Amino acid sequence: MSLKIAVIGCGSIAKHRHLPEYAANKHVEITAVCDIVGERAEEAAVKYEAKAYTDYKELLKQDDIDAVSVCLPNYLHAPVSVDALNAGKHVLCEKPMATSAEEADQMIEAAQRSGKKLMIGHNQRFVNSHQKVRELIASGAVGKVYSFRTTFGHGGPEGWSADGKDSWFFKKDEAFIGAMGDLGVHKADLIRYLLQDEFVEVGAFVETSAKENANVDDNATLILKSEKGTIGTLAASWAYTAKEDNSTIIYGEKATLRLEDDPAYSLVVQYTNGETVKYELGAIQSNDEGGQTTTHVIDHFIDSIQNDTTPLIDGEEGKKSLAIILAALESVETKRIYSLEK
Repeated sequence: MSLKIAVIGCGSIAKHRHLPEYAANKHVEITAVCDIVGERAEEAAVKYEAKAYTDYKELLKQDDIDAVSVCLPNYLHAPVSVDALNAGKHVLCEKPMATSAEEADQMIEAAQRSGKKLMIGHNQRFVNSHQKVRELIASGAVGKVYSFRTTFGHGGPEGWSADGKDSWFFKKDEAFIGAMGDLGVHKADLIRYLLQDEFVEVGAFVETSAKENANVDDNATLILKSEKGTIGTLAASWAYTAKEDNSTIIYGEKATLRLEDDPAYSLVVQYTNGETVKYELGAIQSNDEGGQTTTHVIDHFIDSIQNDTTPLIDGEEGKKSLAIILAALESVETKRIYSLEK
């Protein structure tokens, strides 16, 4: 039985990720698309033989839609997801899931009330090198993890977003936060997943130095400390103008792990005994040309609906990753290290 899917928001993430990946899944029928810009909705509707809407509330009234992707500016993630869950639809929401802990709670509660799936689109967990490293750390092969540095940066959303330099990404009232919400929250989610550890303290510096048209951060550096005592840095930037950097390095007792850091090998493990193991595990998805095209997010979402399983990144997981970014904002505001509640 095929699931009937709607995509709300037909900008770049829908165009390059959600719509083609739904179309490639044999268990899915794209039934409806929605965008406040009518031409965008029409274009997607023609391409995927779906019905076009400009008002998402009209779309949610359709009984035959099983699930929706929410691909909208950040400030709309929570209200539209809650409306969709209340309308009895499963929801895959882009990251960051919300602009506050309260909004995240509203989404989680709506999912619980409706009995529908809520998944947040943190695609980094599905990258082969990242899954391999999680296994290596869990197996004890790395020993105690001492430190890490994780980075996600590129030249900025103007090269990617449907509206270029006029994009909502640069507007605080729509985006809420800049590079930290666009890219940093991905790495916050990833490092939690890799270390299977939660963070208890966060310090941050953010700056708007590269984008004259922005009133949100375009460079952010966070210092994190985990429950197990691991410390490390997380950098998010829209100012890596020459080349995207999506790398993570983990420093452990028995090995150093270099993920997505070597152009030829997606994972290089340097053991303290002098041995080096190089893994070719396929490229990470990228906004650069020639990047991996499938994120596996859509397939996982569909599987969780069909098999009635909890998505890998459900609302609770999404909220924990968001909490790190919210803590960073508090740190910037107060110029203090922010302590996350246990």
